[in-house]
Amino acid sequence: MEVDLLTALAIGAIILLIFHYMSKTYQYLLSKPIPCPKPTFFLGSTGPMMLRRKDVMTHVKSLYNTFPESKIMGFYDLMKPIIMLRDADAIKKIGVKDFDFFMDHTPTMTNGAADGEIGGESLFGNSLFALRGQKWRDMRSTLSPAFTGSKMRHMFELVANCARSMVDFYTSEAKAGKTLEFEMKDTFSRFGNDVIATVAFGIEVNSLKDRDNEFYLKGKQMLNFQSIMVLVKFLLMRGMPRLTQKLGLDFIDSNLAGYFKQMIIENMKQREVHKIVRNDMINMLMEVRKGSLKHLKDEQDLKDAGFATVEESSVGKTTHTRIWTENELIAQCFLFFLAGFDTVSTAMTFLTYELTINPDVQNRLYEEIERTNQSLNGAPLSYEILQKMEYMDMVVSEALRKWPPAVVSDRFCTKDYLYDDGAGTRFTIEKDQTIWIPTIAIHNDPKYYPNPEKFDPERFNEANRSKIDAGAYLPFGVGPRNCIGSRLALMEVKLIVYYLLKDFSFHLTEKTEVPLRMSKNLFALQAENGVWVEFKLRSS
Repeated sequence: MEVDLLTALAIGAIILLIFHYMSKTYQYLLSKPIPCPKPTFFLGSTGPMMLRRKDVMTHVKSLYNTFPESKIMGFYDLMKPIIMLRDADAIKKIGVKDFDFFMDHTPTMTNGAADGEIGGESLFGNSLFALRGQKWRDMRSTLSPAFTGSKMRHMFELVANCARSMVDFYTSEAKAGKTLEFEMKDTFSRFGNDVIATVAFGIEVNSLKDRDNEFYLKGKQMLNFQSIMVLVKFLLMRGMPRLTQKLGLDFIDSNLAGYFKQMIIENMKQREVHKIVRNDMINMLMEVRKGSLKHLKDEQDLKDAGFATVEESSVGKTTHTRIWTENELIAQCFLFFLAGFDTVSTAMTFLTYELTINPDVQNRLYEEIERTNQSLNGAPLSYEILQKMEYMDMVVSEALRKWPPAVVSDRFCTKDYLYDDGAGTRFTIEKDQTIWIPTIAIHNDPKYYPNPEKFDPERFNEANRSKIDAGAYLPFGVGPRNCIGSRLALMEVKLIVYYLLKDFSFHLTEKTEVPLRMSKNLFALQAENGVWVEFKLRSS
């Protein structure tokens, strides 16, 4: 009886300690002169999303709209205090002007290596997204020359071949009398898979003809972020980052990572033996290893790929003498795979949806495509011609405004920072504090975009572009840590839209949901029942 009493007392003491710790944690934001919704025990402000009551887009918007008059606010992601920026000027200040204080992504989400640390064998931890500090700066400047306009011109034909192959396949299916009704996320994941296979891995696959090809299946398995195992890893990495680092946990299954690593290593060996040169990422990695990948002296960093293109900062144009390991270089191909397979396919999915439910926009874009095609007089489409298509750029820019694939972005405070908005809000953001930039909420804020639910490419016409605040348009992030591959992503999206819409028109089907109901998952911007569209072959 006495033992039972002692056990009960011990359990009660532990519960009280946990409760005291949580209560103390939830007092952190009370010391800041910023508003914060009352947190729920353990779940903080994240309960509606964690319990699958809200999708990620609705959740972020709901948090953002809690205090509409505030430029900056706080909330709790489970038990972690987060500071959310709600103002374009604050975003530019933290993301650009004071970047040195907010250089990194949150380590609890990435477990990336910093300068002087060994990244191990983790593909994710060694990727540009996850690296921190000087090590990130060096990798950024290493890779930056591979994503300039001149390099995109070299890769253009590889991407165009994938787009033409897709259109040829659907044309043959249509002529065989088949109804071309497809779920767009699956369709564009396959296209994105083929693009990244040829651009980043140096192999050619056709995931429409050969739907179960090994490269596609293993890639889909590797990026299955909805699996229970990945969800558990995700929660552990957020809640107990030091433990996961000691255990060597990674998002990516080691066997799958080994498959892709071996593919790249063998490809590089074959090219060295047979003196093969191909304008793709494998060739870029080989140039990095030899120290021959550099910025061209006369190359200007212009928005040559469209309004959404992000410009490279001085960080990406510096030089360094760091020698990278084979694993660190291979990890970058994984990052390109992730972006091509998921992020770009998400952008194309919602763009196609908007063109389908807005036939006037679709028709006007088709007219521009047809004029462009006629002007070529039988010559192939080029990178330069594609970038001159003004309405195409307006449509793509608006799709990225309304449906940014990266719903939020984060920054991590690396040293104490005095925040002062000049209007009375002044406090210290301590080292190791996470900052959220709620991209999708800002893009749908009527303060920056009147009638934000309307899909209106005219927001990005020549007369209106100058009115858009750079701190309120963030499809590829902000500041020196923006997306390095914006040119490649935009080229990919525009190419597939050009070739598809040239030969097909997009139509609603019985399966098309209007409006879309979003999936209540923890990661991605995804329609609950998919985005279904029918392609109809245009009469020749």
